[in-house]
Amino acid sequence: MTDYSYIFKYIVVGAMGVGKSSLLTRFIEDKFYPEISHTIGVEFATKIVDILKDRVKLQVWDTAGQERFRAVTRSYYRGASAVLLVFDTSRRGTYNQLETWLNDAKNYTDQNVVMFLIGNKTDISDRQVSYEEGQDFAKENNLEYIETSAKTGDNVEDAFLQAANHVYRLVKEGKLTRNVSVNIKRISKKQMKSNNNYKVVGENSSNKGGCC
Repeated sequence: MTDYSYIFKYIVVGAMGVGKSSLLTRFIEDKFYPEISHTIGVEFATKIVDILKDRVKLQVWDTAGQERFRAVTRSYYRGASAVLLVFDTSRRGTYNQLETWLNDAKNYTDQNVVMFLIGNKTDISDRQVSYEEGQDFAKENNLEYIETSAKTGDNVEDAFLQAANHVYRLVKEGKLTRNVSVNIKRISKKQMKSNNNYKVVGENSSNKGGCC
C-alpha cells in the first residue's frame, strides 16, 4: 500500500567529480564508497521522509557532470521541484562552473523551484573555495547554501530535508505552478486505503500510480 502523501522531484547537478552520486548514496543508504564510478547519463533513487504531518517521497535524480551529457541532463529539469547545485570546495574549477549550471537550472525549471547550493567535500582540509565565497554566490543568486561531506555524512541529510521543507511550504502556500505540481502527487485517505493510485495536483489529474 502506498504510504506517502507527496512526491517531490529533485535534480542534482554540478561538474564531474564533485560528489553528486556520493551525496545521494549517503542520503539514501547512509553509506560512503571511496571508489564510485561516474554517472553515465542519469540515475535516480527514492526515499520517504516525514514533513510535519505528511510523508513525502523524495525522487532524486543524479545527473552526469560531463559536457557530453548536458543535453540529457537538461531534459530532466522539467517538473523538478528542487535543484541541488553541487561544487567541490577543494576544486576551484568546479566553483567557477557554477554559473553555467545555474543558467541551465533557471532556463529549464519553474521560477519558484527551490534551489540549494551545496559545497561538498568539506572533509578535505585543503580548501580552494572558502565558506564565504560559497555563501556570497548563493546570496547573489537567491540560493540557499549549505556545506556537506558525503564521506563523513556531515550535513548531507540536512541538505535534502531543508530542501524538502522549502518545497513543502511552497506547495502549502500554492506558489508552485502547474508545471511543477504535475510531479507533486497527493494521495487521498480513501485512495491510500483502497489501492496504490494517486491523484496529481494540477494538470493530468487522471494520471495513475506506477511511478518509481
